[in-house]
Amino acid sequence: MRLSLSLLLLLFRAWAIPGGLGDRVPLTATAPQLDDEEKYSTHMPSHLRCDACRAVAYQMWQNLAKAETKLHSPNSGGQQELSESVYLDVLDRSCSRNWQDYGVREVDQVKHLTGPGLSKGREPSISVMVTGGPWPTRLSRTCFHYLGEFGEDQIYEAHQQGQGALEALLCRGSHRACSEEVSNTREEL
Repeated sequence: MRLSLSLLLLLFRAWAIPGGLGDRVPLTATAPQLDDEEKYSTHMPSHLRCDACRAVAYQMWQNLAKAETKLHSPNSGGQQELSESVYLDVLDRSCSRNWQDYGVREVDQVKHLTGPGLSKGREPSISVMVTGGPWPTRLSRTCFHYLGEFGEDQIYEAHQQGQGALEALLCRGSHRACSEEVSNTREEL
């Protein structure tokens, strides 16, 4: 009896306190409205390519870092380089992975990919993320595209310089997915 009375008092106080349960605005969220390209195209839509590139760079960096960690013994001291065969395998597995933890959400009427390594800026208090469907295949294809464009050796060298260097190699610079020229062209369309 004593516990239930305390619980009732606590609930009553939460109801009466500004910011408590009584004056909360109900939260609502809707799924992003996808256009035909976002629903049916086999390619990553142009307005999501920067996010896709950043997701690929993050996954490559994470998987390479994890493989390097496995090489270290407690008394090895510094970083050890992965052998070529190991980083080739790690990068291939990075692209072949299950990309199900990525999806699309819409915040302030702007669609973005969301998932590990992609948080930036203000996060909404509530949102709906659409996962599955074409997104895992598109991300895998994007990843393999970068492997073909840059090669595993160049990607691993950038990884060794840090996560920012890898993202810069893949995503930034002239005519890359996150370059200002590409962003300006998108706005003009």
